[in-house]
Amino acid sequence: MWIILGVIAIAATIINLHMYGAGKDYKLAMAMGLSFTALTLCAEYSFVSKWVKVEDWAALMDVVPGMERALWFLTIVSILLNITPILLELKRKK
Repeated sequence: MWIILGVIAIAATIINLHMYGAGKDYKLAMAMGLSFTALTLCAEYSFVSKWVKVEDWAALMDVVPGMERALWFLTIVSILLNITPILLELKRKK
């Protein structure tokens, strides 16, 4: 599930940037990109919680440390890409 939500988040972010470049209203796509990023994080958390419930400590030790860094990086990139149009508009208005 988290993979599907992640792909949707990436697609919404690309649509956001494309709509901004085309001069169209991009705010709905921006909200969708950020929302699907949040849903991806929630789905990933649920995925890991299943391992905790069944006490699969080996899986947790193997996956979680690397996954944590990747999720932080990808979330920060998603936020920056999705707010780029707003920052560019602010810069243009000055």
